[in-house]
Amino acid sequence: MSHSTIRVGIVGAGANTELRHIPGFRAIDGVEITGVVNRSAESTERSAKKHEISKTYDDWQQLVADPDIDAVMIGTWPNMHEPITCEALANGKHVLCEARMARNLAEARSMFEAAQQHPDLITQIVPSPFGFTEQPTILELLANDYLGQLREVVIIGANELFTNAAAPLHWRQDKSISGNNILAMGILFEAAARYVPKTTRVFAQTTIFETSRPSDNGDVTATVPDSVQIMTQLEGGARGLFHLSGIAHNGPGLQLHLYGSDGTIKLEVTPKSQLLIGKAGESELAEVTIPEDKRGGWRVEEEFIGAIRGEEKVELTNFTKGLEYMEFTEAVAISAEQNVPVELPFKH
Repeated sequence: MSHSTIRVGIVGAGANTELRHIPGFRAIDGVEITGVVNRSAESTERSAKKHEISKTYDDWQQLVADPDIDAVMIGTWPNMHEPITCEALANGKHVLCEARMARNLAEARSMFEAAQQHPDLITQIVPSPFGFTEQPTILELLANDYLGQLREVVIIGANELFTNAAAPLHWRQDKSISGNNILAMGILFEAAARYVPKTTRVFAQTTIFETSRPSDNGDVTATVPDSVQIMTQLEGGARGLFHLSGIAHNGPGLQLHLYGSDGTIKLEVTPKSQLLIGKAGESELAEVTIPEDKRGGWRVEEEFIGAIRGEEKVELTNFTKGLEYMEFTEAVAISAEQNVPVELPFKH
């Protein structure tokens, strides 16, 4: 299929699919978005009309079985990722799946095993975009031993996302949909994992401060924590600290800090995207101005299609790396529930 037309079918044309994936695929020569299906017939028809997609389906099973589809883009909530991925692979389709990989480790392992059974098919998880612009510069700093010995990793994801108790329940607050994925934990962990050694130990605590949410059928209960603190150990001896919150008024936003024996690297994602660095003995961190030719960027769809055509391999993010962040997510859930430290990786 090196240079023949690759026909993509979309299951779940949600906000990120419309923002990123549809324009991304259409920017690539020889790629056609052939079909779409959403949760309802009405939504499916709206998406097809809006994006001029020729084929629609009654359900996702019809799309993944269609011989006119070569690759499936899964843009659904996490509760549907495992069944659609496994069925699509069984029908000979390449799979690009929206993050998070699945609701829990068991589902992620099922997806991984299905991919292993079809090594001729490309499988990819949409990666964390945090730090894409700064990534080449951070990797260069690390390659040049800017930090010295890594000592501490601090990951912050604290904002006001769920402070309004009068707001309806968000799908990210529903464990039946989101699973063990909590706030920005997975997306920040994945971004940090590009720069630091693997996590070997997790000790976590979680709670839900705003439990009750209104709905058309009366109040419902949030089942995903809105406050999380995690301590970790990494290969090589470094320590990690996570502060994750959806109930932090005027919180610090999303940040990644790397502290070493010789220096500091600080990536701020929100409220302002910037990269700050400083060496031991310097009085304050300095912002790094990254030249245009050294800036990274979004190329998820390009990488997926390039891998299908045999031109490159999936790096961000393959199922192996997805399974690693799902192991971390599972470890956090177990540790918080049982109030015990959890060792990683899990023994199969």
